[in-house]
Amino acid sequence: MRKNRKNTSRTWGNRICIAAFLLTCSLMLGGCGVKKEKEADSELPKIVIGMDYFEPYSYQVSNGEYKGIDVELAEEAFQRLGYQPEFEKIVWEENLPQALVLEPSRELAVQVSNELFHIGRRKRLKVPAVFGGFPIDKQMRTIKQKSHIVVGTPGRVMDLIQRECLKLAGIRYLVIDEADLMLDMGFLEEVKQIMALLPKGGRVLLFSATLDEKVRLLVDEYMADAVMIAPEPDAEEEPAISQVVYRADPEEKYDLLKRTLILENPESCMIFCGTREMVNVLLQKLKRDRIFCGMIHGEMEQRERLKTVDAFRRGGFRFLIATDVAARGIDFDKIDLVVNYDFPGGRETYVHRIGRTGRNGENGRAVSLLCESEERMLHMVEAYMGRELSVTTCPEPDEEATKAFWTRQRERRAPKAQKGAALNAGITRLSIGGGRKSKMRAVDIVGTICSIDGIGAEDIGIIDIRESLTYVEILNGKGQAVLEKLQEKTIKGRLRKVRIARR
Repeated sequence: MRKNRKNTSRTWGNRICIAAFLLTCSLMLGGCGVKKEKEADSELPKIVIGMDYFEPYSYQVSNGEYKGIDVELAEEAFQRLGYQPEFEKIVWEENLPQALVLEPSRELAVQVSNELFHIGRRKRLKVPAVFGGFPIDKQMRTIKQKSHIVVGTPGRVMDLIQRECLKLAGIRYLVIDEADLMLDMGFLEEVKQIMALLPKGGRVLLFSATLDEKVRLLVDEYMADAVMIAPEPDAEEEPAISQVVYRADPEEKYDLLKRTLILENPESCMIFCGTREMVNVLLQKLKRDRIFCGMIHGEMEQRERLKTVDAFRRGGFRFLIATDVAARGIDFDKIDLVVNYDFPGGRETYVHRIGRTGRNGENGRAVSLLCESEERMLHMVEAYMGRELSVTTCPEPDEEATKAFWTRQRERRAPKAQKGAALNAGITRLSIGGGRKSKMRAVDIVGTICSIDGIGAEDIGIIDIRESLTYVEILNGKGQAVLEKLQEKTIKGRLRKVRIARR
């Protein structure tokens, strides 16, 4: 590894900063991996420095001596300051996540995992998502690798804990998201079990749209001295969502929906149904009329649900038909229109549904189809919101509106930019042939890449070693240069197939 010194010498300024930090810790804090010891017989006071194993910066040779760039820098820096450094190996508990996030649905777990990943990508933050519907063996292998934050549904998280795969000893933060929905879905016992297993001294953060009795009981039992934080609504701020209710005859409800869609002609729309059966029926009817759409509900295969959500986010189709549970909490950008095909059966549900539109300063519109038998629920919603909703008859669309709707249906939509694209600019993800089966190690990848002229450790992001493949992220816009050089460089004595990979 000594051959890499020339190529990494340009990073010495950064490494000196690390040495200065260690010195500060030793003098001011008396800890943080550095300790000072008195030795009467030695010419210089001794400093013991805890070192991690990360070639070519710090590593141990066969005789137990420490070598590497960091070692040389520390020796020189401390000797100039009148100290003789010695080195001890530190065993870091890399497989102990520090935070656990519980989500009520698989889609939300994936969404939150992706958001945290994008935010912490440049800091090599690893945020696996664990949930049912996917093989648990694969998720177990992922968890056993270094993970900083784990996001998952309560059932699968509890399963991994019982299998002694997910260890909670390092958890400092527990986040319970969409707590009201989670408890409504029957996850109360799993949440209680997880909270009871947490180490003492950790923090619990609970987020809920409503503080009903079940949520309050959970807070009272497991969150001593809890602080309640609630945003205060601006009385002067008008809601960004215009709402209208159309009278509906059950026999003509589908025709009413089509008229509504033609009149509104949205760029992006969510249509809510009360049951999975109705979601399926509505999908088939709209497709039969050549109105392209997708659907999500609880009985779908997990891969299909995630695929549908991703396609809708990317602009693959304009209309998404969904049940309440499947769509709750999922963040979609710029939903122009929400249609309540089946009027919601609860006051809070109505608010959650229409809240899919009019987000982030944008204006939105919500249309509800109301049958005579649902008027009582309408009055409950009005009382809950403190305002009357306009109930009227849907007008017939004219020829111009009809033509505009079908023209938009035939238009090919430009794909939307992926979320996190701005944060991830300059990052290239490479796949390398070879993984655990061929005994690939992170140090093998780092050593080879750092031997490329102009590439240092600061240009290497997350390394993910799997059974037969290894994924590595190259930062700072240097991905193409690394890709080209790896076509002719050996890793563990072999030329490897290297290509650009998608996450």
